Amino acid sequence: MTPLAHVEQVQHHRTGVTVVASEYEADVVVEARDETAEDVVTLTLREVGDHPLPRWEPGAHVDLLLGHGLARQYSLCGDPADHHVWRFGILREPGGRGGSAYVHEKLHPGTRARIRGPRNHFPLIASPHYLFIAGGIGITPILTMVAAAEAAGADWELVYGGRRRASMAFLDELTAYGDRVTIAPQDETGLLDLDGLLGTSRADTLVYCCGPEPLLAAVEQRCASWPAGSLHVERFTAKPLTEPVLRGSFEVVLQQSELALTVPPDRSVLEVVEDAGVGVLSSCSEGTCGTCETPVLEGEPDHRDSVLTPEEQAVNDCMMICVSRSRSPRLVLDL
Repeated sequence: MTPLAHVEQVQHHRTGVTVVASEYEADVVVEARDETAEDVVTLTLREVGDHPLPRWEPGAHVDLLLGHGLARQYSLCGDPADHHVWRFGILREPGGRGGSAYVHEKLHPGTRARIRGPRNHFPLIASPHYLFIAGGIGITPILTMVAAAEAAGADWELVYGGRRRASMAFLDELTAYGDRVTIAPQDETGLLDLDGLLGTSRADTLVYCCGPEPLLAAVEQRCASWPAGSLHVERFTAKPLTEPVLRGSFEVVLQQSELALTVPPDRSVLEVVEDAGVGVLSSCSEGTCGTCETPVLEGEPDHRDSVLTPEEQAVNDCMMICVSRSRSPRLVLDL
């Protein structure tokens, strides 16, 4: 096991954990591989020395480091009580950047990879009632949430949509829950009836949704009238970036490092900070994984990430420096 050590003590707003100078990173071996659905493989990974893996909770994801600069985030979908194996369901995306193709073509039982994490910016909050909505491979984090809700004795239902039944992973596992689960392949039932599901807010109910961007956007639109904090989503791909509020340069002060840096319009805060020799954990560079979350001490960030909720963004106490910029001429960061 090799800790990755270049981050000072940071309380992550979304993860609720403190990263103290290191993040877990280790080599793992593929213990099992299953063709779970059309274009979906399920991998079970074990640390090469069979040392216990870090604890995690439903909603957590891990960086899978594939070499040659490939790092991708995948949601854990196994049993959080099993501290020796991690399980992932991974969709092959023909139009992707090469990560899923590498997994499908190269990772077979006995081969090695490297992992980093876990992190969780999609935590399952205690509630008496849940409505889970999954689209396609978005079922992966929802699978463990359903099990946790069932174990807690909560009232819940899952609506799971996909292109067609053959492409939908984990259907066999979900049959154990009976009519609490609605399977809705698009070629059989059409698009999900989101108006029927979400048209009227439900008391004491949290909505958890994961899937492709059109589904997430549609769910967000219909939950706009629900009480604040009712909806929780996780994105696998970034929302389209808006135009920055400040089109010119701005100053970033790194308080711990006693540095003042200029961020030009064509460079990210992360790039400028790293060029100054200040190490920051990062992974996706798209504002989806939450790895580069950084505390903000002064100034007003221009939030452009796909991680923080609008309520969390409004607090302005942290930002994802890979994509977010500044609304004020000066930002002071706890770096």
